[in-house]
Amino acid sequence: MTAAAPLSRSVEDYLKAIYGLSESAGEGGVATSDIAERLAVAPASVTGMIKRLAESGHVEHAPYRGVRLTALGQRAALGVMRRHRILETYLITKLGYDWAGVHEEAERLEHAVSDQLIERMAFALGQPRYDPHGAPIPTADGTIEQPSYASLADAQPGSRVFLREVEDEDPERLRYLKSLGLVPIVELFILDRQPYDGPITVRVGGEKGEERVVGLALAASIKVSPGPV
Repeated sequence: MTAAAPLSRSVEDYLKAIYGLSESAGEGGVATSDIAERLAVAPASVTGMIKRLAESGHVEHAPYRGVRLTALGQRAALGVMRRHRILETYLITKLGYDWAGVHEEAERLEHAVSDQLIERMAFALGQPRYDPHGAPIPTADGTIEQPSYASLADAQPGSRVFLREVEDEDPERLRYLKSLGLVPIVELFILDRQPYDGPITVRVGGEKGEERVVGLALAASIKVSPGPV
């Protein structure tokens, strides 16, 4: 049996985007307009690529219905995500990259490195389960944890939580979060929550930590869990 031909960068980007969008798409599948927005491409380009992906068995798509990854497509998407998250972890841990800019570097490298190199990196890192931004790393056999986290925006005054994951696409937001000490897996104590979508005041890093004020929109993008990690 001949090995399957490697997927192009464009195909991998589409599969990864569809996987990411499917996490909040619900029963209807992923809309092609959302894919176009995520990848910053024209809707006509998305239509053509989805047709190709359906023909290759990576997605299912019917007219006027959403796009879904097949088992083949999901394995491929998780493979790209594993390469990306292992690369981020290696670049930060071993090469001293800053967590705010490493996402773009990993985006470039994820399509070029071999799976063999990724597994060597994973071994050197001690087989990490999460990347530096708190996202779960898919395993080599194509499975991924699905942690059920709340958002910081839902935390109530008097509660203690631990920051578990932040979104990694916006370097400026990551730099701001780091300046506040809001990084995985810091302890947060919720001091105050203003009404009418007002900000949340937290103490960062235990009893002697500093107080920080976090806007509601930013708090909504921060995933937390109760109790010790």
